[in-house]
Parts: sequence; structure tokens; C-alpha cells
Amino acid sequence: MENKIAVLAVIINDNGAVEKVNALLHEYREFAVGRMGIPYRQKNVNIISVVLDAPLIAINGLSGKLGMIEGVSSKVLTAK
Repeated sequence: MENKIAVLAVIINDNGAVEKVNALLHEYREFAVGRMGIPYRQKNVNIISVVLDAPLIAINGLSGKLGMIEGVSSKVLTAK
């Protein structure tokens, strides 16, 4: 299966979800090219962007699992 380059955007509105998000990102670490996390304390939000080089099924799987966590939103942008 062909790998895709993607950027995964994650917004965490519930600080209680941070540990679950980090556990999932660790589970998919083999596909991560880079990661940037920004704690936006004034708005009580954490923002994470992850660059992935992975099969589309893995990218969508990670995004879907993240989106199922209460207080977490995720979206994917893939390269053409």
C-alpha cells in the first residue's frame, strides 16, 4: 500500500484528554515525521500538528480514534 504525506491537526479542549491523545500518537509514532504542540493557555486549548508519512488507512485510523476522544477534534490534510 502506498504511503501518503499528511498533516494531522488536533485541538484538545479538555485537559483530561491529553494523556489519551499522547498515548495514541505514541502508538502511531512509526509514521510520524514531526510534531509541534502549542499550549494556548489564554484559551485553555492545546493544539498539535503532526506530519505523517503513512498508508491512508493508518492516517484515517489515527484521526478517527482521536476524534472519538471526548474534548478532542482532529482533521487531516493529505498531499496530492
